[in-house]
Amino acid sequence: MQRVVIGVDLGGTNVRAGAFFEDGTPAGPDFSNPSRAQEGTEAIMDATAHTIHQAVRAASGTPEGVGLAIPGHVDNERGMVRWAPNFGQSVNGVFEMWTDVPIREPLSRRVNLPIVLDNDANMAALGEYKFGSGRGTASCLVMLTVGTGIGGGIVLSPKSIIGDARGPLVLVGGNKGGAELGHIIIAHGGLDCNAGSYGALEAYCQRDSIIRRAQHRLRRGRASIISDLVDGDLAKITPRIISVAADQGDLVAIEVYREVGEMLGVGIGNFINVFAPDIFAIGGQIAKAGKWLLDPAIATAENVAIGSLFADCKIGIAEQIEDAGMLGGAALAFEVLRWSKPADA
Repeated sequence: MQRVVIGVDLGGTNVRAGAFFEDGTPAGPDFSNPSRAQEGTEAIMDATAHTIHQAVRAASGTPEGVGLAIPGHVDNERGMVRWAPNFGQSVNGVFEMWTDVPIREPLSRRVNLPIVLDNDANMAALGEYKFGSGRGTASCLVMLTVGTGIGGGIVLSPKSIIGDARGPLVLVGGNKGGAELGHIIIAHGGLDCNAGSYGALEAYCQRDSIIRRAQHRLRRGRASIISDLVDGDLAKITPRIISVAADQGDLVAIEVYREVGEMLGVGIGNFINVFAPDIFAIGGQIAKAGKWLLDPAIATAENVAIGSLFADCKIGIAEQIEDAGMLGGAALAFEVLRWSKPADA
């Protein structure tokens, strides 16, 4: 019997869970429910536990554990979320985000399974390393997830470091909150972002920034089929609609993604200089823009990165976009099981 675990992606809108075998193939259907992210901790726990129970009941085999991917500063060693701005509840009209919220123990009691947890972008990177473009063999994979915000993850193999190690190794930093690649500064004093800094990569490349670039052009009178696609309602513009317009040769849409791609490329080039990855994956829903985002990003990264480091790095769209969080959670659970007792012990 193959070992089975449950991979969970807890997001600000939905929570998804599915059972997986060790090779990343599904061991049952996946399930999605509203995460109730702003209804308080008990509601979020209930939604997550319910979704896990659905996945457990439908699994081909008996799951041995749960790997949980959560956006924010996640400390698996302490079993808590240190900070997650999209989760919490409103008190007297003021939203109180999660800070130092225990997750592992209360959720484990609800589902009667051991739980490991980590940042969603870290887990997406691990999933892409194990089951996507990293093929489980890359020396170093760096991943950016481009969506509502910009997340990042770095996965190292033992051959990419000096010292005694077993891998793959997910870089989380001294207080487990590292690899926040979206918050490097690429334009000091520039646009503000939700973290309170100015000029961060996230401020220029996340979803709302992309939308605003298109809206500004249309308000200035630029002709674009984007306006037709949203029936003149600029509030309905999404990155996907901009991508559809770009595919039809719309100059405004192409310009928007070129500008965003160039800023993204500055970040990519810097990360190549620091980590020297052989695989650099771009994930998140906005990565579906494909060449319109990727081509200018690669061109700019080439002018930022050291030549020999750039030459040895393959930059591309992540192979695991839809299921990266669940797969990463499953991969983390299997890594823990790998060093525990064998399945038939």
